[in-house]
Parts: sequence; C-alpha cells; structure tokens
Amino acid sequence: MSQLHIYVPKEIDEQLRKRARQANLPLSRFLADLVKQEVDRSSQWPKRYFERVFGRWEGEPLQREPQGSYEQRATLT
Repeated sequence: MSQLHIYVPKEIDEQLRKRARQANLPLSRFLADLVKQEVDRSSQWPKRYFERVFGRWEGEPLQREPQGSYEQRATLT
C-alpha cells in the first residue's frame, strides 16, 4: 500500500481528526476512505444523469434528412 503525505491548514486538520474520531476510525483509514470515495465517484456517471438527460428533448421534433443512395463499389474477387 502506498503512503501519501499532504499538508493541510490547521483548521482542516482539526476537522478531519474530529470526523475520524466520530467515525471511530484511525485518521489514516478515514482519509483513505475519503480518497477512495472521491476516486470511485469521479469514475461514475453523476447521480440521476440518465433520468435528467435521456428523453428530455423539448424542442421541435427531430427529423433525419434523406441520406441519398449507396455508392456502387466494385466487387472483390
């Protein structure tokens, strides 16, 4: 397992230590869990992404323009 060293302002340090105590975890474990949650979250779709995006077109109906004919190609032998 890797070790990471970071510097944070004293106020942040105090808040992190307090939250780790509340979670009944060592500070290193608490920080590792926070980092893992952030990495996992950044590799996923945002919450309710599909519900907010798909099926939501509210403009004029979309129409596909004529695509023309297929080109005639020589056959391979």
